[in-house]
Amino acid sequence: MKIVIAGAGEVGCHLAKMLSEGYHEITIIDNDEERLAFVSESMDVLTVQGNPTSIGILKSAGVDKADLFVAVSPAKEQDVNLVAALIAKKMGAKKVTARINNAEYLNYDNKLMFTELGIDLLFYPEKIAATEIGDLLKQSDVSDFVDFARGQLQMVVFRIEEGSKMLNKSAADFPYPAESLPFRVVAVTRGGETLIPQRDTQFKRGDMLSVVSKREYVDELMSWSGKRYLDIKRLTILGGGRIGEMVARQFEKSAEFVKIIEINRERCEVLSENLDRTLVINGDGRNSDFLYEEDVKSCDAFVAVTSSSETNILACVAAKKMGVAKTIAEVENIEYIKLAEGMGVDAVINKKIITAGRIFRFTMSTKVRTVKVIGGSDAEVIEYIVNPDSPITRGPIRDMNFPKDAVIGGIIRGNETFIAVGDTRIKPYDRVVIFALPTALSRIEKFFA
Repeated sequence: MKIVIAGAGEVGCHLAKMLSEGYHEITIIDNDEERLAFVSESMDVLTVQGNPTSIGILKSAGVDKADLFVAVSPAKEQDVNLVAALIAKKMGAKKVTARINNAEYLNYDNKLMFTELGIDLLFYPEKIAATEIGDLLKQSDVSDFVDFARGQLQMVVFRIEEGSKMLNKSAADFPYPAESLPFRVVAVTRGGETLIPQRDTQFKRGDMLSVVSKREYVDELMSWSGKRYLDIKRLTILGGGRIGEMVARQFEKSAEFVKIIEINRERCEVLSENLDRTLVINGDGRNSDFLYEEDVKSCDAFVAVTSSSETNILACVAAKKMGVAKTIAEVENIEYIKLAEGMGVDAVINKKIITAGRIFRFTMSTKVRTVKVIGGSDAEVIEYIVNPDSPITRGPIRDMNFPKDAVIGGIIRGNETFIAVGDTRIKPYDRVVIFALPTALSRIEKFFA
């Protein structure tokens, strides 16, 4: 697939790196010569220097033959992204998508208007991140999760800690018949590497497990993991930027108490005007004494979403030591994600990763319903709808020679769900949930062609 990315910022570069592993032909456009030099040195892509709204520059990048055009210049350049995407579509790009910074554009009627103009997808990274944080706060004490078919099948990600019944156990130790498993461990992330476990793989302290489960067995899975359900009644948010404001707005009606701590006094005044039931405090959340004085320890959850990854990590660590049950940090420096998890932060949010996952779906088969990039690992979770004549329907899974660096976790068939085992046969129109490492993606597509 030929892909043109306009914008070599953090989101553009991460997306290019992710897509380049799928053997796509990628071209990046940016005005900044230094950024493009860095991109050229770090990944196998073509670069074009110039303004992405220039027709000549777009021609040089081969937009007229592009299968996908992605405009991801920084948020303040929203107009550049929209104009570049519209021009790219008119020039012949098959699909176009643009980064925005205005939630108003995502209203149904407005999205429809942009679709009619030719833009296939608008994405607002800050809103995506805020929604992800909100969903995590509404779930049990897990680090990540994905719902499939309105929750009929779920995937949860959690860390193995002291006290877990899964510690030093393997899948073979679960007291369930192999042919009727209620849940299945599809991946283990250990020491920065993600592996597909075998039935005898032992789970160690600090492992991050990705588990596919039937909805009715999630509570039982949580009891095995040692995690518990959290009802968030008191919430503290460090950082009053767009993400912090959107998270507060999600919870200020349902929670008993929501507080935002923001260091900028002018921003505090704006937040006080925009939010109805959120207490806004002007202060420096980098100071652990200040957090203690603000009674952070009495909260059920602490969310740190300042512009500094380091501040967010350290503030979450401090909150955890004070006794806060759940901490979530926005960590935009990808190299710090594993550090944050190792320091005990319960969940990490990264705008680049979750946004790239949304766009990544456009590079895959039309039968792909869901793509989710799992934070802290290199892997994706993908949901396919099976064609009547797909190769995957021609026998039991064990005879399919399915890639070793991927695993079929579960199947949704009408109102029924199944955890996949070797004897399982996939049928036409099934929805199949797969956990895959990047090396497997191109080979998986062939099974669902």
